[in-house]
Amino acid sequence: MGKIYTLVNQKGGVGKTTSAINLGAYLGYYNQRVLIIDLDPQANATSSLGIDKLTVKNGTYEVLIGMTPISPHILHNPRLKISILPSSPSLSGAEVELLDLSRREFRLREALNPVKNRYDYIFIDCPPSLSILTVNGLTSAKDGALIPVQCEYLALEGLGQLTQTIKRIQTSLFHDLKVRGVILTMYDGRTRLAMDVAKEVQDFFPVQVFHTIIPRSIRLAEAPSYGLPITIYAPSSSAAKAYSALAQEMLIQDGVPIPIED
Repeated sequence: MGKIYTLVNQKGGVGKTTSAINLGAYLGYYNQRVLIIDLDPQANATSSLGIDKLTVKNGTYEVLIGMTPISPHILHNPRLKISILPSSPSLSGAEVELLDLSRREFRLREALNPVKNRYDYIFIDCPPSLSILTVNGLTSAKDGALIPVQCEYLALEGLGQLTQTIKRIQTSLFHDLKVRGVILTMYDGRTRLAMDVAKEVQDFFPVQVFHTIIPRSIRLAEAPSYGLPITIYAPSSSAAKAYSALAQEMLIQDGVPIPIED
């Protein structure tokens, strides 16, 4: 059975979507079957893979509210070696509609049941909030939450709130929920501030922080505008090498053999 991880942080701009797309793309490069669930009404993961969010007819919204099963609406790109359940702005309506539906906190988990064994990794990209959509993402994360944290001022702001939310979900909805790992992003090794923030995050999560740190990168920021992951847009860049290393680190921790590159 594949792994299901949810990328979560209520703070925006920390690298959730960037990590979901590029970590997923490198896992695909290493022969893993990868599915991204775009659970954000902003649909940035959808756009980052070159899909016009305004043309999405059936995606995360329709699946969550029970209008359609998930399988027919998963899009696969063999060139990018990644699949996605796209999102659209209509997903913002689910914030209200889910409140009146039965088992509203588990709609995504139940929707994933027919397809979860088809993939080695499923990454759920959550919105920058602690909403019912994020709760759905967390209750679906059978293998844990991945928390991207930017190496900038105020990076720890809200982490306490996030960990409290995770604890509440553990208590009331999903006892096995855990923090799978913390990804340090947007690191600028030329600054003392970045080093200090990284140290603080490592102190806050002494076991879960990945050794691989994602650097600040113009190439990484440019890639979504071309609808490409960094694997294809700038494979020789420092950010590409970092996400490749992160994918390898995750595979090793998960006990998955890494293919030998030619």
